[in-house]
Amino acid sequence: MTDTPAARWEQRIFLGDWQPGRGDSVAVTEPATGQCLGRLATANADDVDAAARLASEAQPAWAALPFDRRAAILREFAHLLQADAERINHWNVRECGSIPAKAEWELNASVEQAHMAAAMPMQAVGEIFPSSMPGRRNYWQRVPIGVVGVIAPWNFPILLGLRSVLPALALGNAVILKPDVQSAVCGGLLLAELFEAAGLPRGVLHVLPGGPATGEALVRHPAVKMISFTGSTAVGRQIGETCGRMLKKVSLELGGNNAMVILDDADLESAASCAAWGAFLHQGQICMQAGRHLVHRKVAGRYAELLAARAARLVVGDPAAGPVHLGPLINDRQADKVAEVVARSVAQGARLLAGGQRDGRFYPATVLADVTPAMPAWTEEIFGPVAPITVFDSDDEAVALVNGSDYGLAAAVHSASVPRALALASRLKAGMVHINDQTVNNEFQVPFGGMGASGNGSRFGGPASFEAFSQTQWVSVMDSGIQYPF
Repeated sequence: MTDTPAARWEQRIFLGDWQPGRGDSVAVTEPATGQCLGRLATANADDVDAAARLASEAQPAWAALPFDRRAAILREFAHLLQADAERINHWNVRECGSIPAKAEWELNASVEQAHMAAAMPMQAVGEIFPSSMPGRRNYWQRVPIGVVGVIAPWNFPILLGLRSVLPALALGNAVILKPDVQSAVCGGLLLAELFEAAGLPRGVLHVLPGGPATGEALVRHPAVKMISFTGSTAVGRQIGETCGRMLKKVSLELGGNNAMVILDDADLESAASCAAWGAFLHQGQICMQAGRHLVHRKVAGRYAELLAARAARLVVGDPAAGPVHLGPLINDRQADKVAEVVARSVAQGARLLAGGQRDGRFYPATVLADVTPAMPAWTEEIFGPVAPITVFDSDDEAVALVNGSDYGLAAAVHSASVPRALALASRLKAGMVHINDQTVNNEFQVPFGGMGASGNGSRFGGPASFEAFSQTQWVSVMDSGIQYPF
């Protein structure tokens, strides 16, 4: 199933309605084949300015809309998203290199997020605090931020875009979404069609595909009062610096070099299964990917053997052509990086146990043993299907190795003793720690986020979304005026 050349998004951006973008035209390229699937218009700084002005004008009326009407629009969006699953999944496979199972999971998870967001407008919006002043009532309430800019990544473009767009809309904000040009169809333009069909008022949402210049214009625009960014730590630092100077709210969900810790009493079959999923899912192109495997020396050999056997069984190929476990890496630059990190690490003494042979943008599940903290396979966020194994001799050493990274997104600990695993987990500098599981976990009702170079402490999901996409206001009320000393 494909869109026709006359698709509504073809050579258009969503600037309140469908308009030609003033930026460059770019090809939508299928990473598995290099085939051109269509052409995108991109937005320039003038488009961002127009969107910001329109969003600022539309936002007050949207916030003033009765909560049940806002909720109804988000419920209708959830219904339309589910009904359009076949088309959206098709584009996720073709445009992003996702295997069908990953695309289906992402779509279903996004539908659940939409239903959760639809419930947000009916929640309590504040509290009443006591006062030392007789007759005064202190109301503390959540109010919209205004215009929220969302810069979404290409790896899970639907889920990671909507986790900001949906709660921001639910709480009365207008939104400008900038999807990555590598995933702008499924991660932006198709979503704009569905929001429009759901009855979202004109001007409340804008979808502006573009590259770094578009993102910078969005971050710097004074009418955009918050930026929600998911992407690399390097870009996140730049965005955080700009927002800091502008005193603009910013939520940064950044990279990770996530650790799986396998203690000497772990169930190794289970640990290897978790490790294969955490390391190789979606070609390892996930911020929570299990990128460092710390294994107790007593069980390191057996763990490596089990993980390498699982890696060797995984089929790599075009996910649109037939059943595969791993699709292509997103582009040649990323494939070059993965191959280069593996080659440098092997040259420095790492042993290749599985994979390691690149075929264009296809890279097999790869296991490296004898990796030391000085090797690039340890120090760098590879963002590819590579599992580097490093040994340790004590729990204290494992903690030191995990915390030696600047990143702090996710970790996992495997042990037959849950108290031992919990004690170790409490010492890890990571925003999320999973016991006897893997690092790639996401439950929409649980706050999600990292520490250190993995983010600025902000969280998405559950109660954290209220904090992220609103601001608070103190209103005090006296029934009648009072007289002060002067």
